[in-house]
Amino acid sequence: MALYASSLPQRLEATEPPEARGLARDEVRMLVAYRSDPEPRHARFRDLPRYLDAGDLVVVNTSATLAAELPATRADGTQLDLHLSTPAPNDRKSQPATRGYEEATLWVVELRADGRPFRRGRAGEALALPDGGRVRLLAPFLTASRLWLAELSLPERVLDYLARHGRPIRYAYLREKRPLADYQTVFAGEPGSAEMPSAGRPFTAELVTELVAHGIPIAPLVLHAGVSSLEAHEPPYPEWYRVPETTARLVNATRGWGGRVVAVGTTVVRALETVAQRDGSVAAGEGWTDVVVTPERGARVVDGLLTGWHDPEASHLLMLEAVGGAELVDRSYRAALEHGYLWHEFGDSHLILP
Repeated sequence: MALYASSLPQRLEATEPPEARGLARDEVRMLVAYRSDPEPRHARFRDLPRYLDAGDLVVVNTSATLAAELPATRADGTQLDLHLSTPAPNDRKSQPATRGYEEATLWVVELRADGRPFRRGRAGEALALPDGGRVRLLAPFLTASRLWLAELSLPERVLDYLARHGRPIRYAYLREKRPLADYQTVFAGEPGSAEMPSAGRPFTAELVTELVAHGIPIAPLVLHAGVSSLEAHEPPYPEWYRVPETTARLVNATRGWGGRVVAVGTTVVRALETVAQRDGSVAAGEGWTDVVVTPERGARVVDGLLTGWHDPEASHLLMLEAVGGAELVDRSYRAALEHGYLWHEFGDSHLILP
């Protein structure tokens, strides 16, 4: 069994943003791992331009994080947290995404109590939300026992309601509540992610400028990430994405001149691999993706990946293996444990390169 499949030491959980630890966003640590070299490099995130070349392409997710956690009350008075993940993928009102997030009434949701999944919900059960809102559980969603397909009834549009009553999704390892601004990346534009596309969090405007000045362009796409608290190799479920024509052209041009396509986060990998052809070219596209990137499938377009440190049993690790190989991922996680890299959305970074 690979070392990274073992339990994560609690001391390595990032319990607060780097700013609260006296660091700038781009001062988090970054482990650089090459498929061609067994020896990892230890750096800071702001050193990223040193490890990329002119002609490489960095692809980022411009989805903004929602205040997707709401207080919910069962009929017996039990207080729960309701996490809105995504509009139901088969709800026609949920396309295009922004209009759908405003108008969709069917959602994939998660109930939690005391920081843990709440599994005693019942089909047909209604829970009270703030200001007269209600949510009715309809049926379990796919194979995830903790997720529900639910119907929302709100006094206003979803984004307005979340702005007034919601809060960022927060898990038990975080020391205290943080403002929504702490969960936004410098690229955040279109609201839609239940949880922050956290691989992009360490970027700053200054670092973006430095990359572009070094001949390393940055291309945007959107993938609205759902709740990420996946359990015991639970596969990802459908998420909404959009790869613009300009980004598709940049990816194809980069591959044409021999540059590397570096994805910032597993959300970017999923979106790009959704529109990838077998020859590695990509086309513009949008919609709901159910693509699961595994070592068996392989990564067709992504050469490098900038990501965080994932829970030991997260299915995201299979995506890392698809990009870097199982041996590299195992080496990296051994080094991360040995050198005290921090996990989760406010933690350190991992750069995988050919």
